Amino acid sequence: MRPNRIRNLLFVSFLASAATLVANAPASAQSPYDGLWQVTVVTKTGSCDAQTTSTVNVTDGKISGGPVSGSVGSGGLVRVSINGAYANGQLSGNSGSGKWNGASAGVACSGRWEASRQ
Repeated sequence: MRPNRIRNLLFVSFLASAATLVANAPASAQSPYDGLWQVTVVTKTGSCDAQTTSTVNVTDGKISGGPVSGSVGSGGLVRVSINGAYANGQLSGNSGSGKWNGASAGVACSGRWEASRQ
C-alpha cells in the first residue's frame, strides 16, 4: 500500500505544481515545451497502481511547487524529483516518454511514463 502512496503523491504534486505555475508564471517567458501535457504513468515492477493518468503544466520550462522540483530543458530533457521518487525522459514535439522509480518503506516501484501535449 505504501508504493501506491508514492505514486499518488507524484500525481497530486504534479497537479498542485500546475496550479502554482499557472498563478505565478511570468507572461513573457516561454520554452518550446510550455503548456498542458497529459501524462500516463505505468508500473512495470512493484505493487503500485497499474496505470495512472493526469494533466500537468509546464511554464518557462519549469515544474515546481510543493514537494516537486524539476525541469524540461529547451531540448526536451525531463527531470523531476518528488519526495524520493524520480522521473526522467525526453519530450519531442508534442509527445514524450521516460522512466520513473521510487521506494517507500523498503518497497520499490518503477515503470515508464508517456506524455502528449494537450
